[in-house]
Order: sequence, then structure tokens, then C-alpha cells
Amino acid sequence: MTDTPRPSADTPSADLEAMMPSMPFRTQTLATRKPTRFDFRPNGQERAAIAAALGLIELPSLTLKGEIRPVSRHDFDLEAELTASAVQPCSVTMAPVPCKLVEAVHRRYVADPILPEAEEIEMLDDETDPLPEVIDVAAIAAEALALALPLYPRAPDAALGTAVFAPPGVTPLSDEVLKPFAGLAALAEKLKNSDSDAS
Repeated sequence: MTDTPRPSADTPSADLEAMMPSMPFRTQTLATRKPTRFDFRPNGQERAAIAAALGLIELPSLTLKGEIRPVSRHDFDLEAELTASAVQPCSVTMAPVPCKLVEAVHRRYVADPILPEAEEIEMLDDETDPLPEVIDVAAIAAEALALALPLYPRAPDAALGTAVFAPPGVTPLSDEVLKPFAGLAALAEKLKNSDSDAS
């Protein structure tokens, strides 16, 4: 019997997406008189997939525990607590940098959001989304983790000076310009959109 290959940063994106965990709740079947509780705790394979998607060295633990609570006949609030232990590469030396996270997570899902006039259309605030057909708690956990991770982790012995990168004769780019971990926010937005589009 062979072991299932563990996902890594080298895993093709299509394969990695297929390995991402899911804990879906269909909004049409959610209780409208009491909270729907959840406790998302991905296994090792699923944590490895999330770690690879976020560029982490390791994700030893991840939990999103909370409830989806009705706030009106058709709207819902998701209230949860994210706890995680993660290991990121140092933004200077690439050495492992462990961190522990505890974050409150809140989302409001509105069946009929009121949008401004056409010339003034803006996105809903970060914690409010149109009510989707499916609320995927696993995707919310990955998004919340991506937003909570430090953008520029540094190992204790990493030099505090500004790192520059360029071949001879080329104006160097600083690590501030390169923003190697700024893609986490983009990934979070992608996960958020996939949650809204799921069926």
C-alpha cells in the first residue's frame, strides 16, 4: 500500500485546488431558529494543502470553531475563533519562523444587499457578503489564516537592514517593493470568491 503524496509548493495549482479541504453548509438548509455549530479541524493532508497554497513551510494545527447564526429570516452571521500554529519562511533568510495565531472571525451573509446607485457602486465591507448557496467553512478558515499571518516574518538572527536584489548594472529592488508575502491577501480574495461561487 502506497502513501498518498503530500501536497507541496511544487504541486500543480489544479491538483492543489483539488486537495483543498471543504466543509460546506447549504444556506437553504440552515436552521432559521437556532445556530448551526461547526468545528473545522483539517487532517494532516488537508493542512499540507493549505500550507502549500499559502507558501507555508508547515501548518501543524488549524481550527475554526463557531456557529452560523440566523439574524433575520434570510440573513446569517458567522461567528468563530481561528486558532493555528504555522511555520513561515523568513522574508530575509528563508529560515523557518513559527507563529501562533488566535483570531476572531466574523462574516455576515445578506440575502438582499442594498447597493449604491450605478455611478457609486462599491464593494460591501470586508465582513459582509451576498448570501451564497453554500457557505464553505474550510474556505473561510483558509482565508482567515491568510489574512492573519504576518506579512514579513523574520527569524531572530535575520539582519534588520534592507535587502536588495539585482544583477550588476540593474537598479535593485528592495524587499519592501517586492512584498514577497503580499500575495496572501490575493489568495484570501480568491478563496472568498470560490466560497461565494460554490454550489
